[in-house]
Amino acid sequence: MNNLILKAKHNIIIYPFFKFYSVWKTKLNFNPVEIRGKILQKDLPVLLLSNHSTWFDGFWAEYINQKIFSRKFHFMMLESQLRRYWFFNYCGGFSVRKNSRSLLETIGYTAELLTDPGNIVLVFPQGEIQSIHNQTIRFERGAELILKKLQNQVQVVFLVSLTDFYSSEKPCLNLYLQEYNGDNYTTKTLESAFAGFYNQCIGQQIQEAK
Repeated sequence: MNNLILKAKHNIIIYPFFKFYSVWKTKLNFNPVEIRGKILQKDLPVLLLSNHSTWFDGFWAEYINQKIFSRKFHFMMLESQLRRYWFFNYCGGFSVRKNSRSLLETIGYTAELLTDPGNIVLVFPQGEIQSIHNQTIRFERGAELILKKLQNQVQVVFLVSLTDFYSSEKPCLNLYLQEYNGDNYTTKTLESAFAGFYNQCIGQQIQEAK
């Protein structure tokens, strides 16, 4: 039976370049780059849930991975975009097609990746890129379905990425991290916890500008 999804690959040339490019491009375009929040290292697979408002988001997640987690990077990407930007498939990208029968295969595949403590999987639970000015966080059901399918422990980490120019020519980048320690994985609970953290990060960002 043929797979209904595009599974992640890690090409021996493209993937190392992607890792290098993620750090180089981040440092080139943003200054300073700050990682905020301490994450306790655990011998567990990592599910990284992030807001999604810029083209850079996946690169920032890999930047975080290299600085903190040091795991093999995987990320869920809309199939139409992954086919268009095919090289991401060779950097750990795998496909999702909403409202199709392949969605269950994507959920199962993601859960399978999260059985390996050497893996980190990035998911954008909002389901699509949204304006940076959209302050309302709404999750689709993907994260809940993935976590409920798992039979093993996993470290769930929230990532909130915020930029500001202030009075500088080059914007600063703050990457806020927080581990989710709850045992309730319903969409509403995850959404509420992430939204609370998101608003906290914005408040901190505003306060530091004063």
